[in-house]
Amino acid sequence: MNAMHRGCGMGIRQAWTSFASFLRVAGAVSFLLAGFAMAGGANAQTPQTETAKAAGMPQIENGKVEQRQVKAGLAQEVDAWAAASQQARWLGYSVPAVNGDHRMCCGDSGGDWNGGRACGPCRLEGVKSGNSYNLQSGNVKLEGPSNLVVLFRAEGGKIGKIRALSEECVLDAGGLRVTWLTGAKPAESVKLLERFVDSKELDERGGERLSRGALAAIAMHGDSSADQALAVFTAPDKPESLRKEAAFWSGEARGATGVQLLKRMAKEDPSSDVRAHVSFALSISSDGNAIDEMIRMAHEDTSGHVRGQALFWLAEKAGKKASSTITGAIDNDPDTEVKKKAVFALSQMPKEDGVPKLIQVAEKNRNPEVRKQAMFWLGQSNDPRALEFFENVLTK
Repeated sequence: MNAMHRGCGMGIRQAWTSFASFLRVAGAVSFLLAGFAMAGGANAQTPQTETAKAAGMPQIENGKVEQRQVKAGLAQEVDAWAAASQQARWLGYSVPAVNGDHRMCCGDSGGDWNGGRACGPCRLEGVKSGNSYNLQSGNVKLEGPSNLVVLFRAEGGKIGKIRALSEECVLDAGGLRVTWLTGAKPAESVKLLERFVDSKELDERGGERLSRGALAAIAMHGDSSADQALAVFTAPDKPESLRKEAAFWSGEARGATGVQLLKRMAKEDPSSDVRAHVSFALSISSDGNAIDEMIRMAHEDTSGHVRGQALFWLAEKAGKKASSTITGAIDNDPDTEVKKKAVFALSQMPKEDGVPKLIQVAEKNRNPEVRKQAMFWLGQSNDPRALEFFENVLTK
């Protein structure tokens, strides 16, 4: 899947695959704390006592933990803590996590998943790839974690990192002090995190990005305030970079509500580039209605680029359900480039469905460029039916 693959979707796919490896979108994840305030020093380990577990704290190793109640409001507590943080230290709290089987853990350089069931230890300090997400789903547990852990790192009087991860992750604090807040309210947490979402920062490459960490944390909140925040971030008057990342998280984490937001974007966003990203965001949604909207985009979007991307992601996600839409585009779309992308989409379908349709296109389509594409992808399939087709063509 060389040149054509890149042309038909890997521009987006590579961007979003790295986006999705830094997530599944970039941002931050490695992380926090737990336990009681215990004696210990740099090499202390804080076991997750029943009291700590009730407070929503993960297990923390190699750190000194103190616990206190939110009194004046979450934002005020975090602001005061950051202003007093001349030396590097961490603060964290937990809130209800979004429904689903998502697991957020540190990336490959910051910790490990144990057989897909356990996370950690996640190293908060000394990890070079600062923004690294590892989202797990499916065979992790029958039910997702009940809480999301949100972490802030401050030094020199200001916050420099934001992390979000699942409560079952074991954390290595790197010998730093950790403050754990109890009684954090989800809506206050979302409001606090919104302050760190900066569209200009999202356009920058590499390094630590507060915006990405904050946006990911917002999306994983099990509270309607998160949906409201994402709706604001995806409004047509917001910068494209922000709309794209918020669209990604709407598909990744927000279920049916996220699909409704993406449907609005698919119909109303003025940018064809953003709408193409929306087709990808729909493809990663767990909500069944996402496929229907992708089919509509493949048929109706005014941009050939968007129709082509919707076809590509349909083939990746929908299999047989996408078949009629893809073959319909080959037969009826007025744009030859869209037809070629649809041919590529056939090549991504399961071979029992895709290969016969590619043979049919190669034999009967009236557009020579489309026939050529079908033959190319048949040649890449290593399928005996494709070999038989070429033998028949060459011996006629």
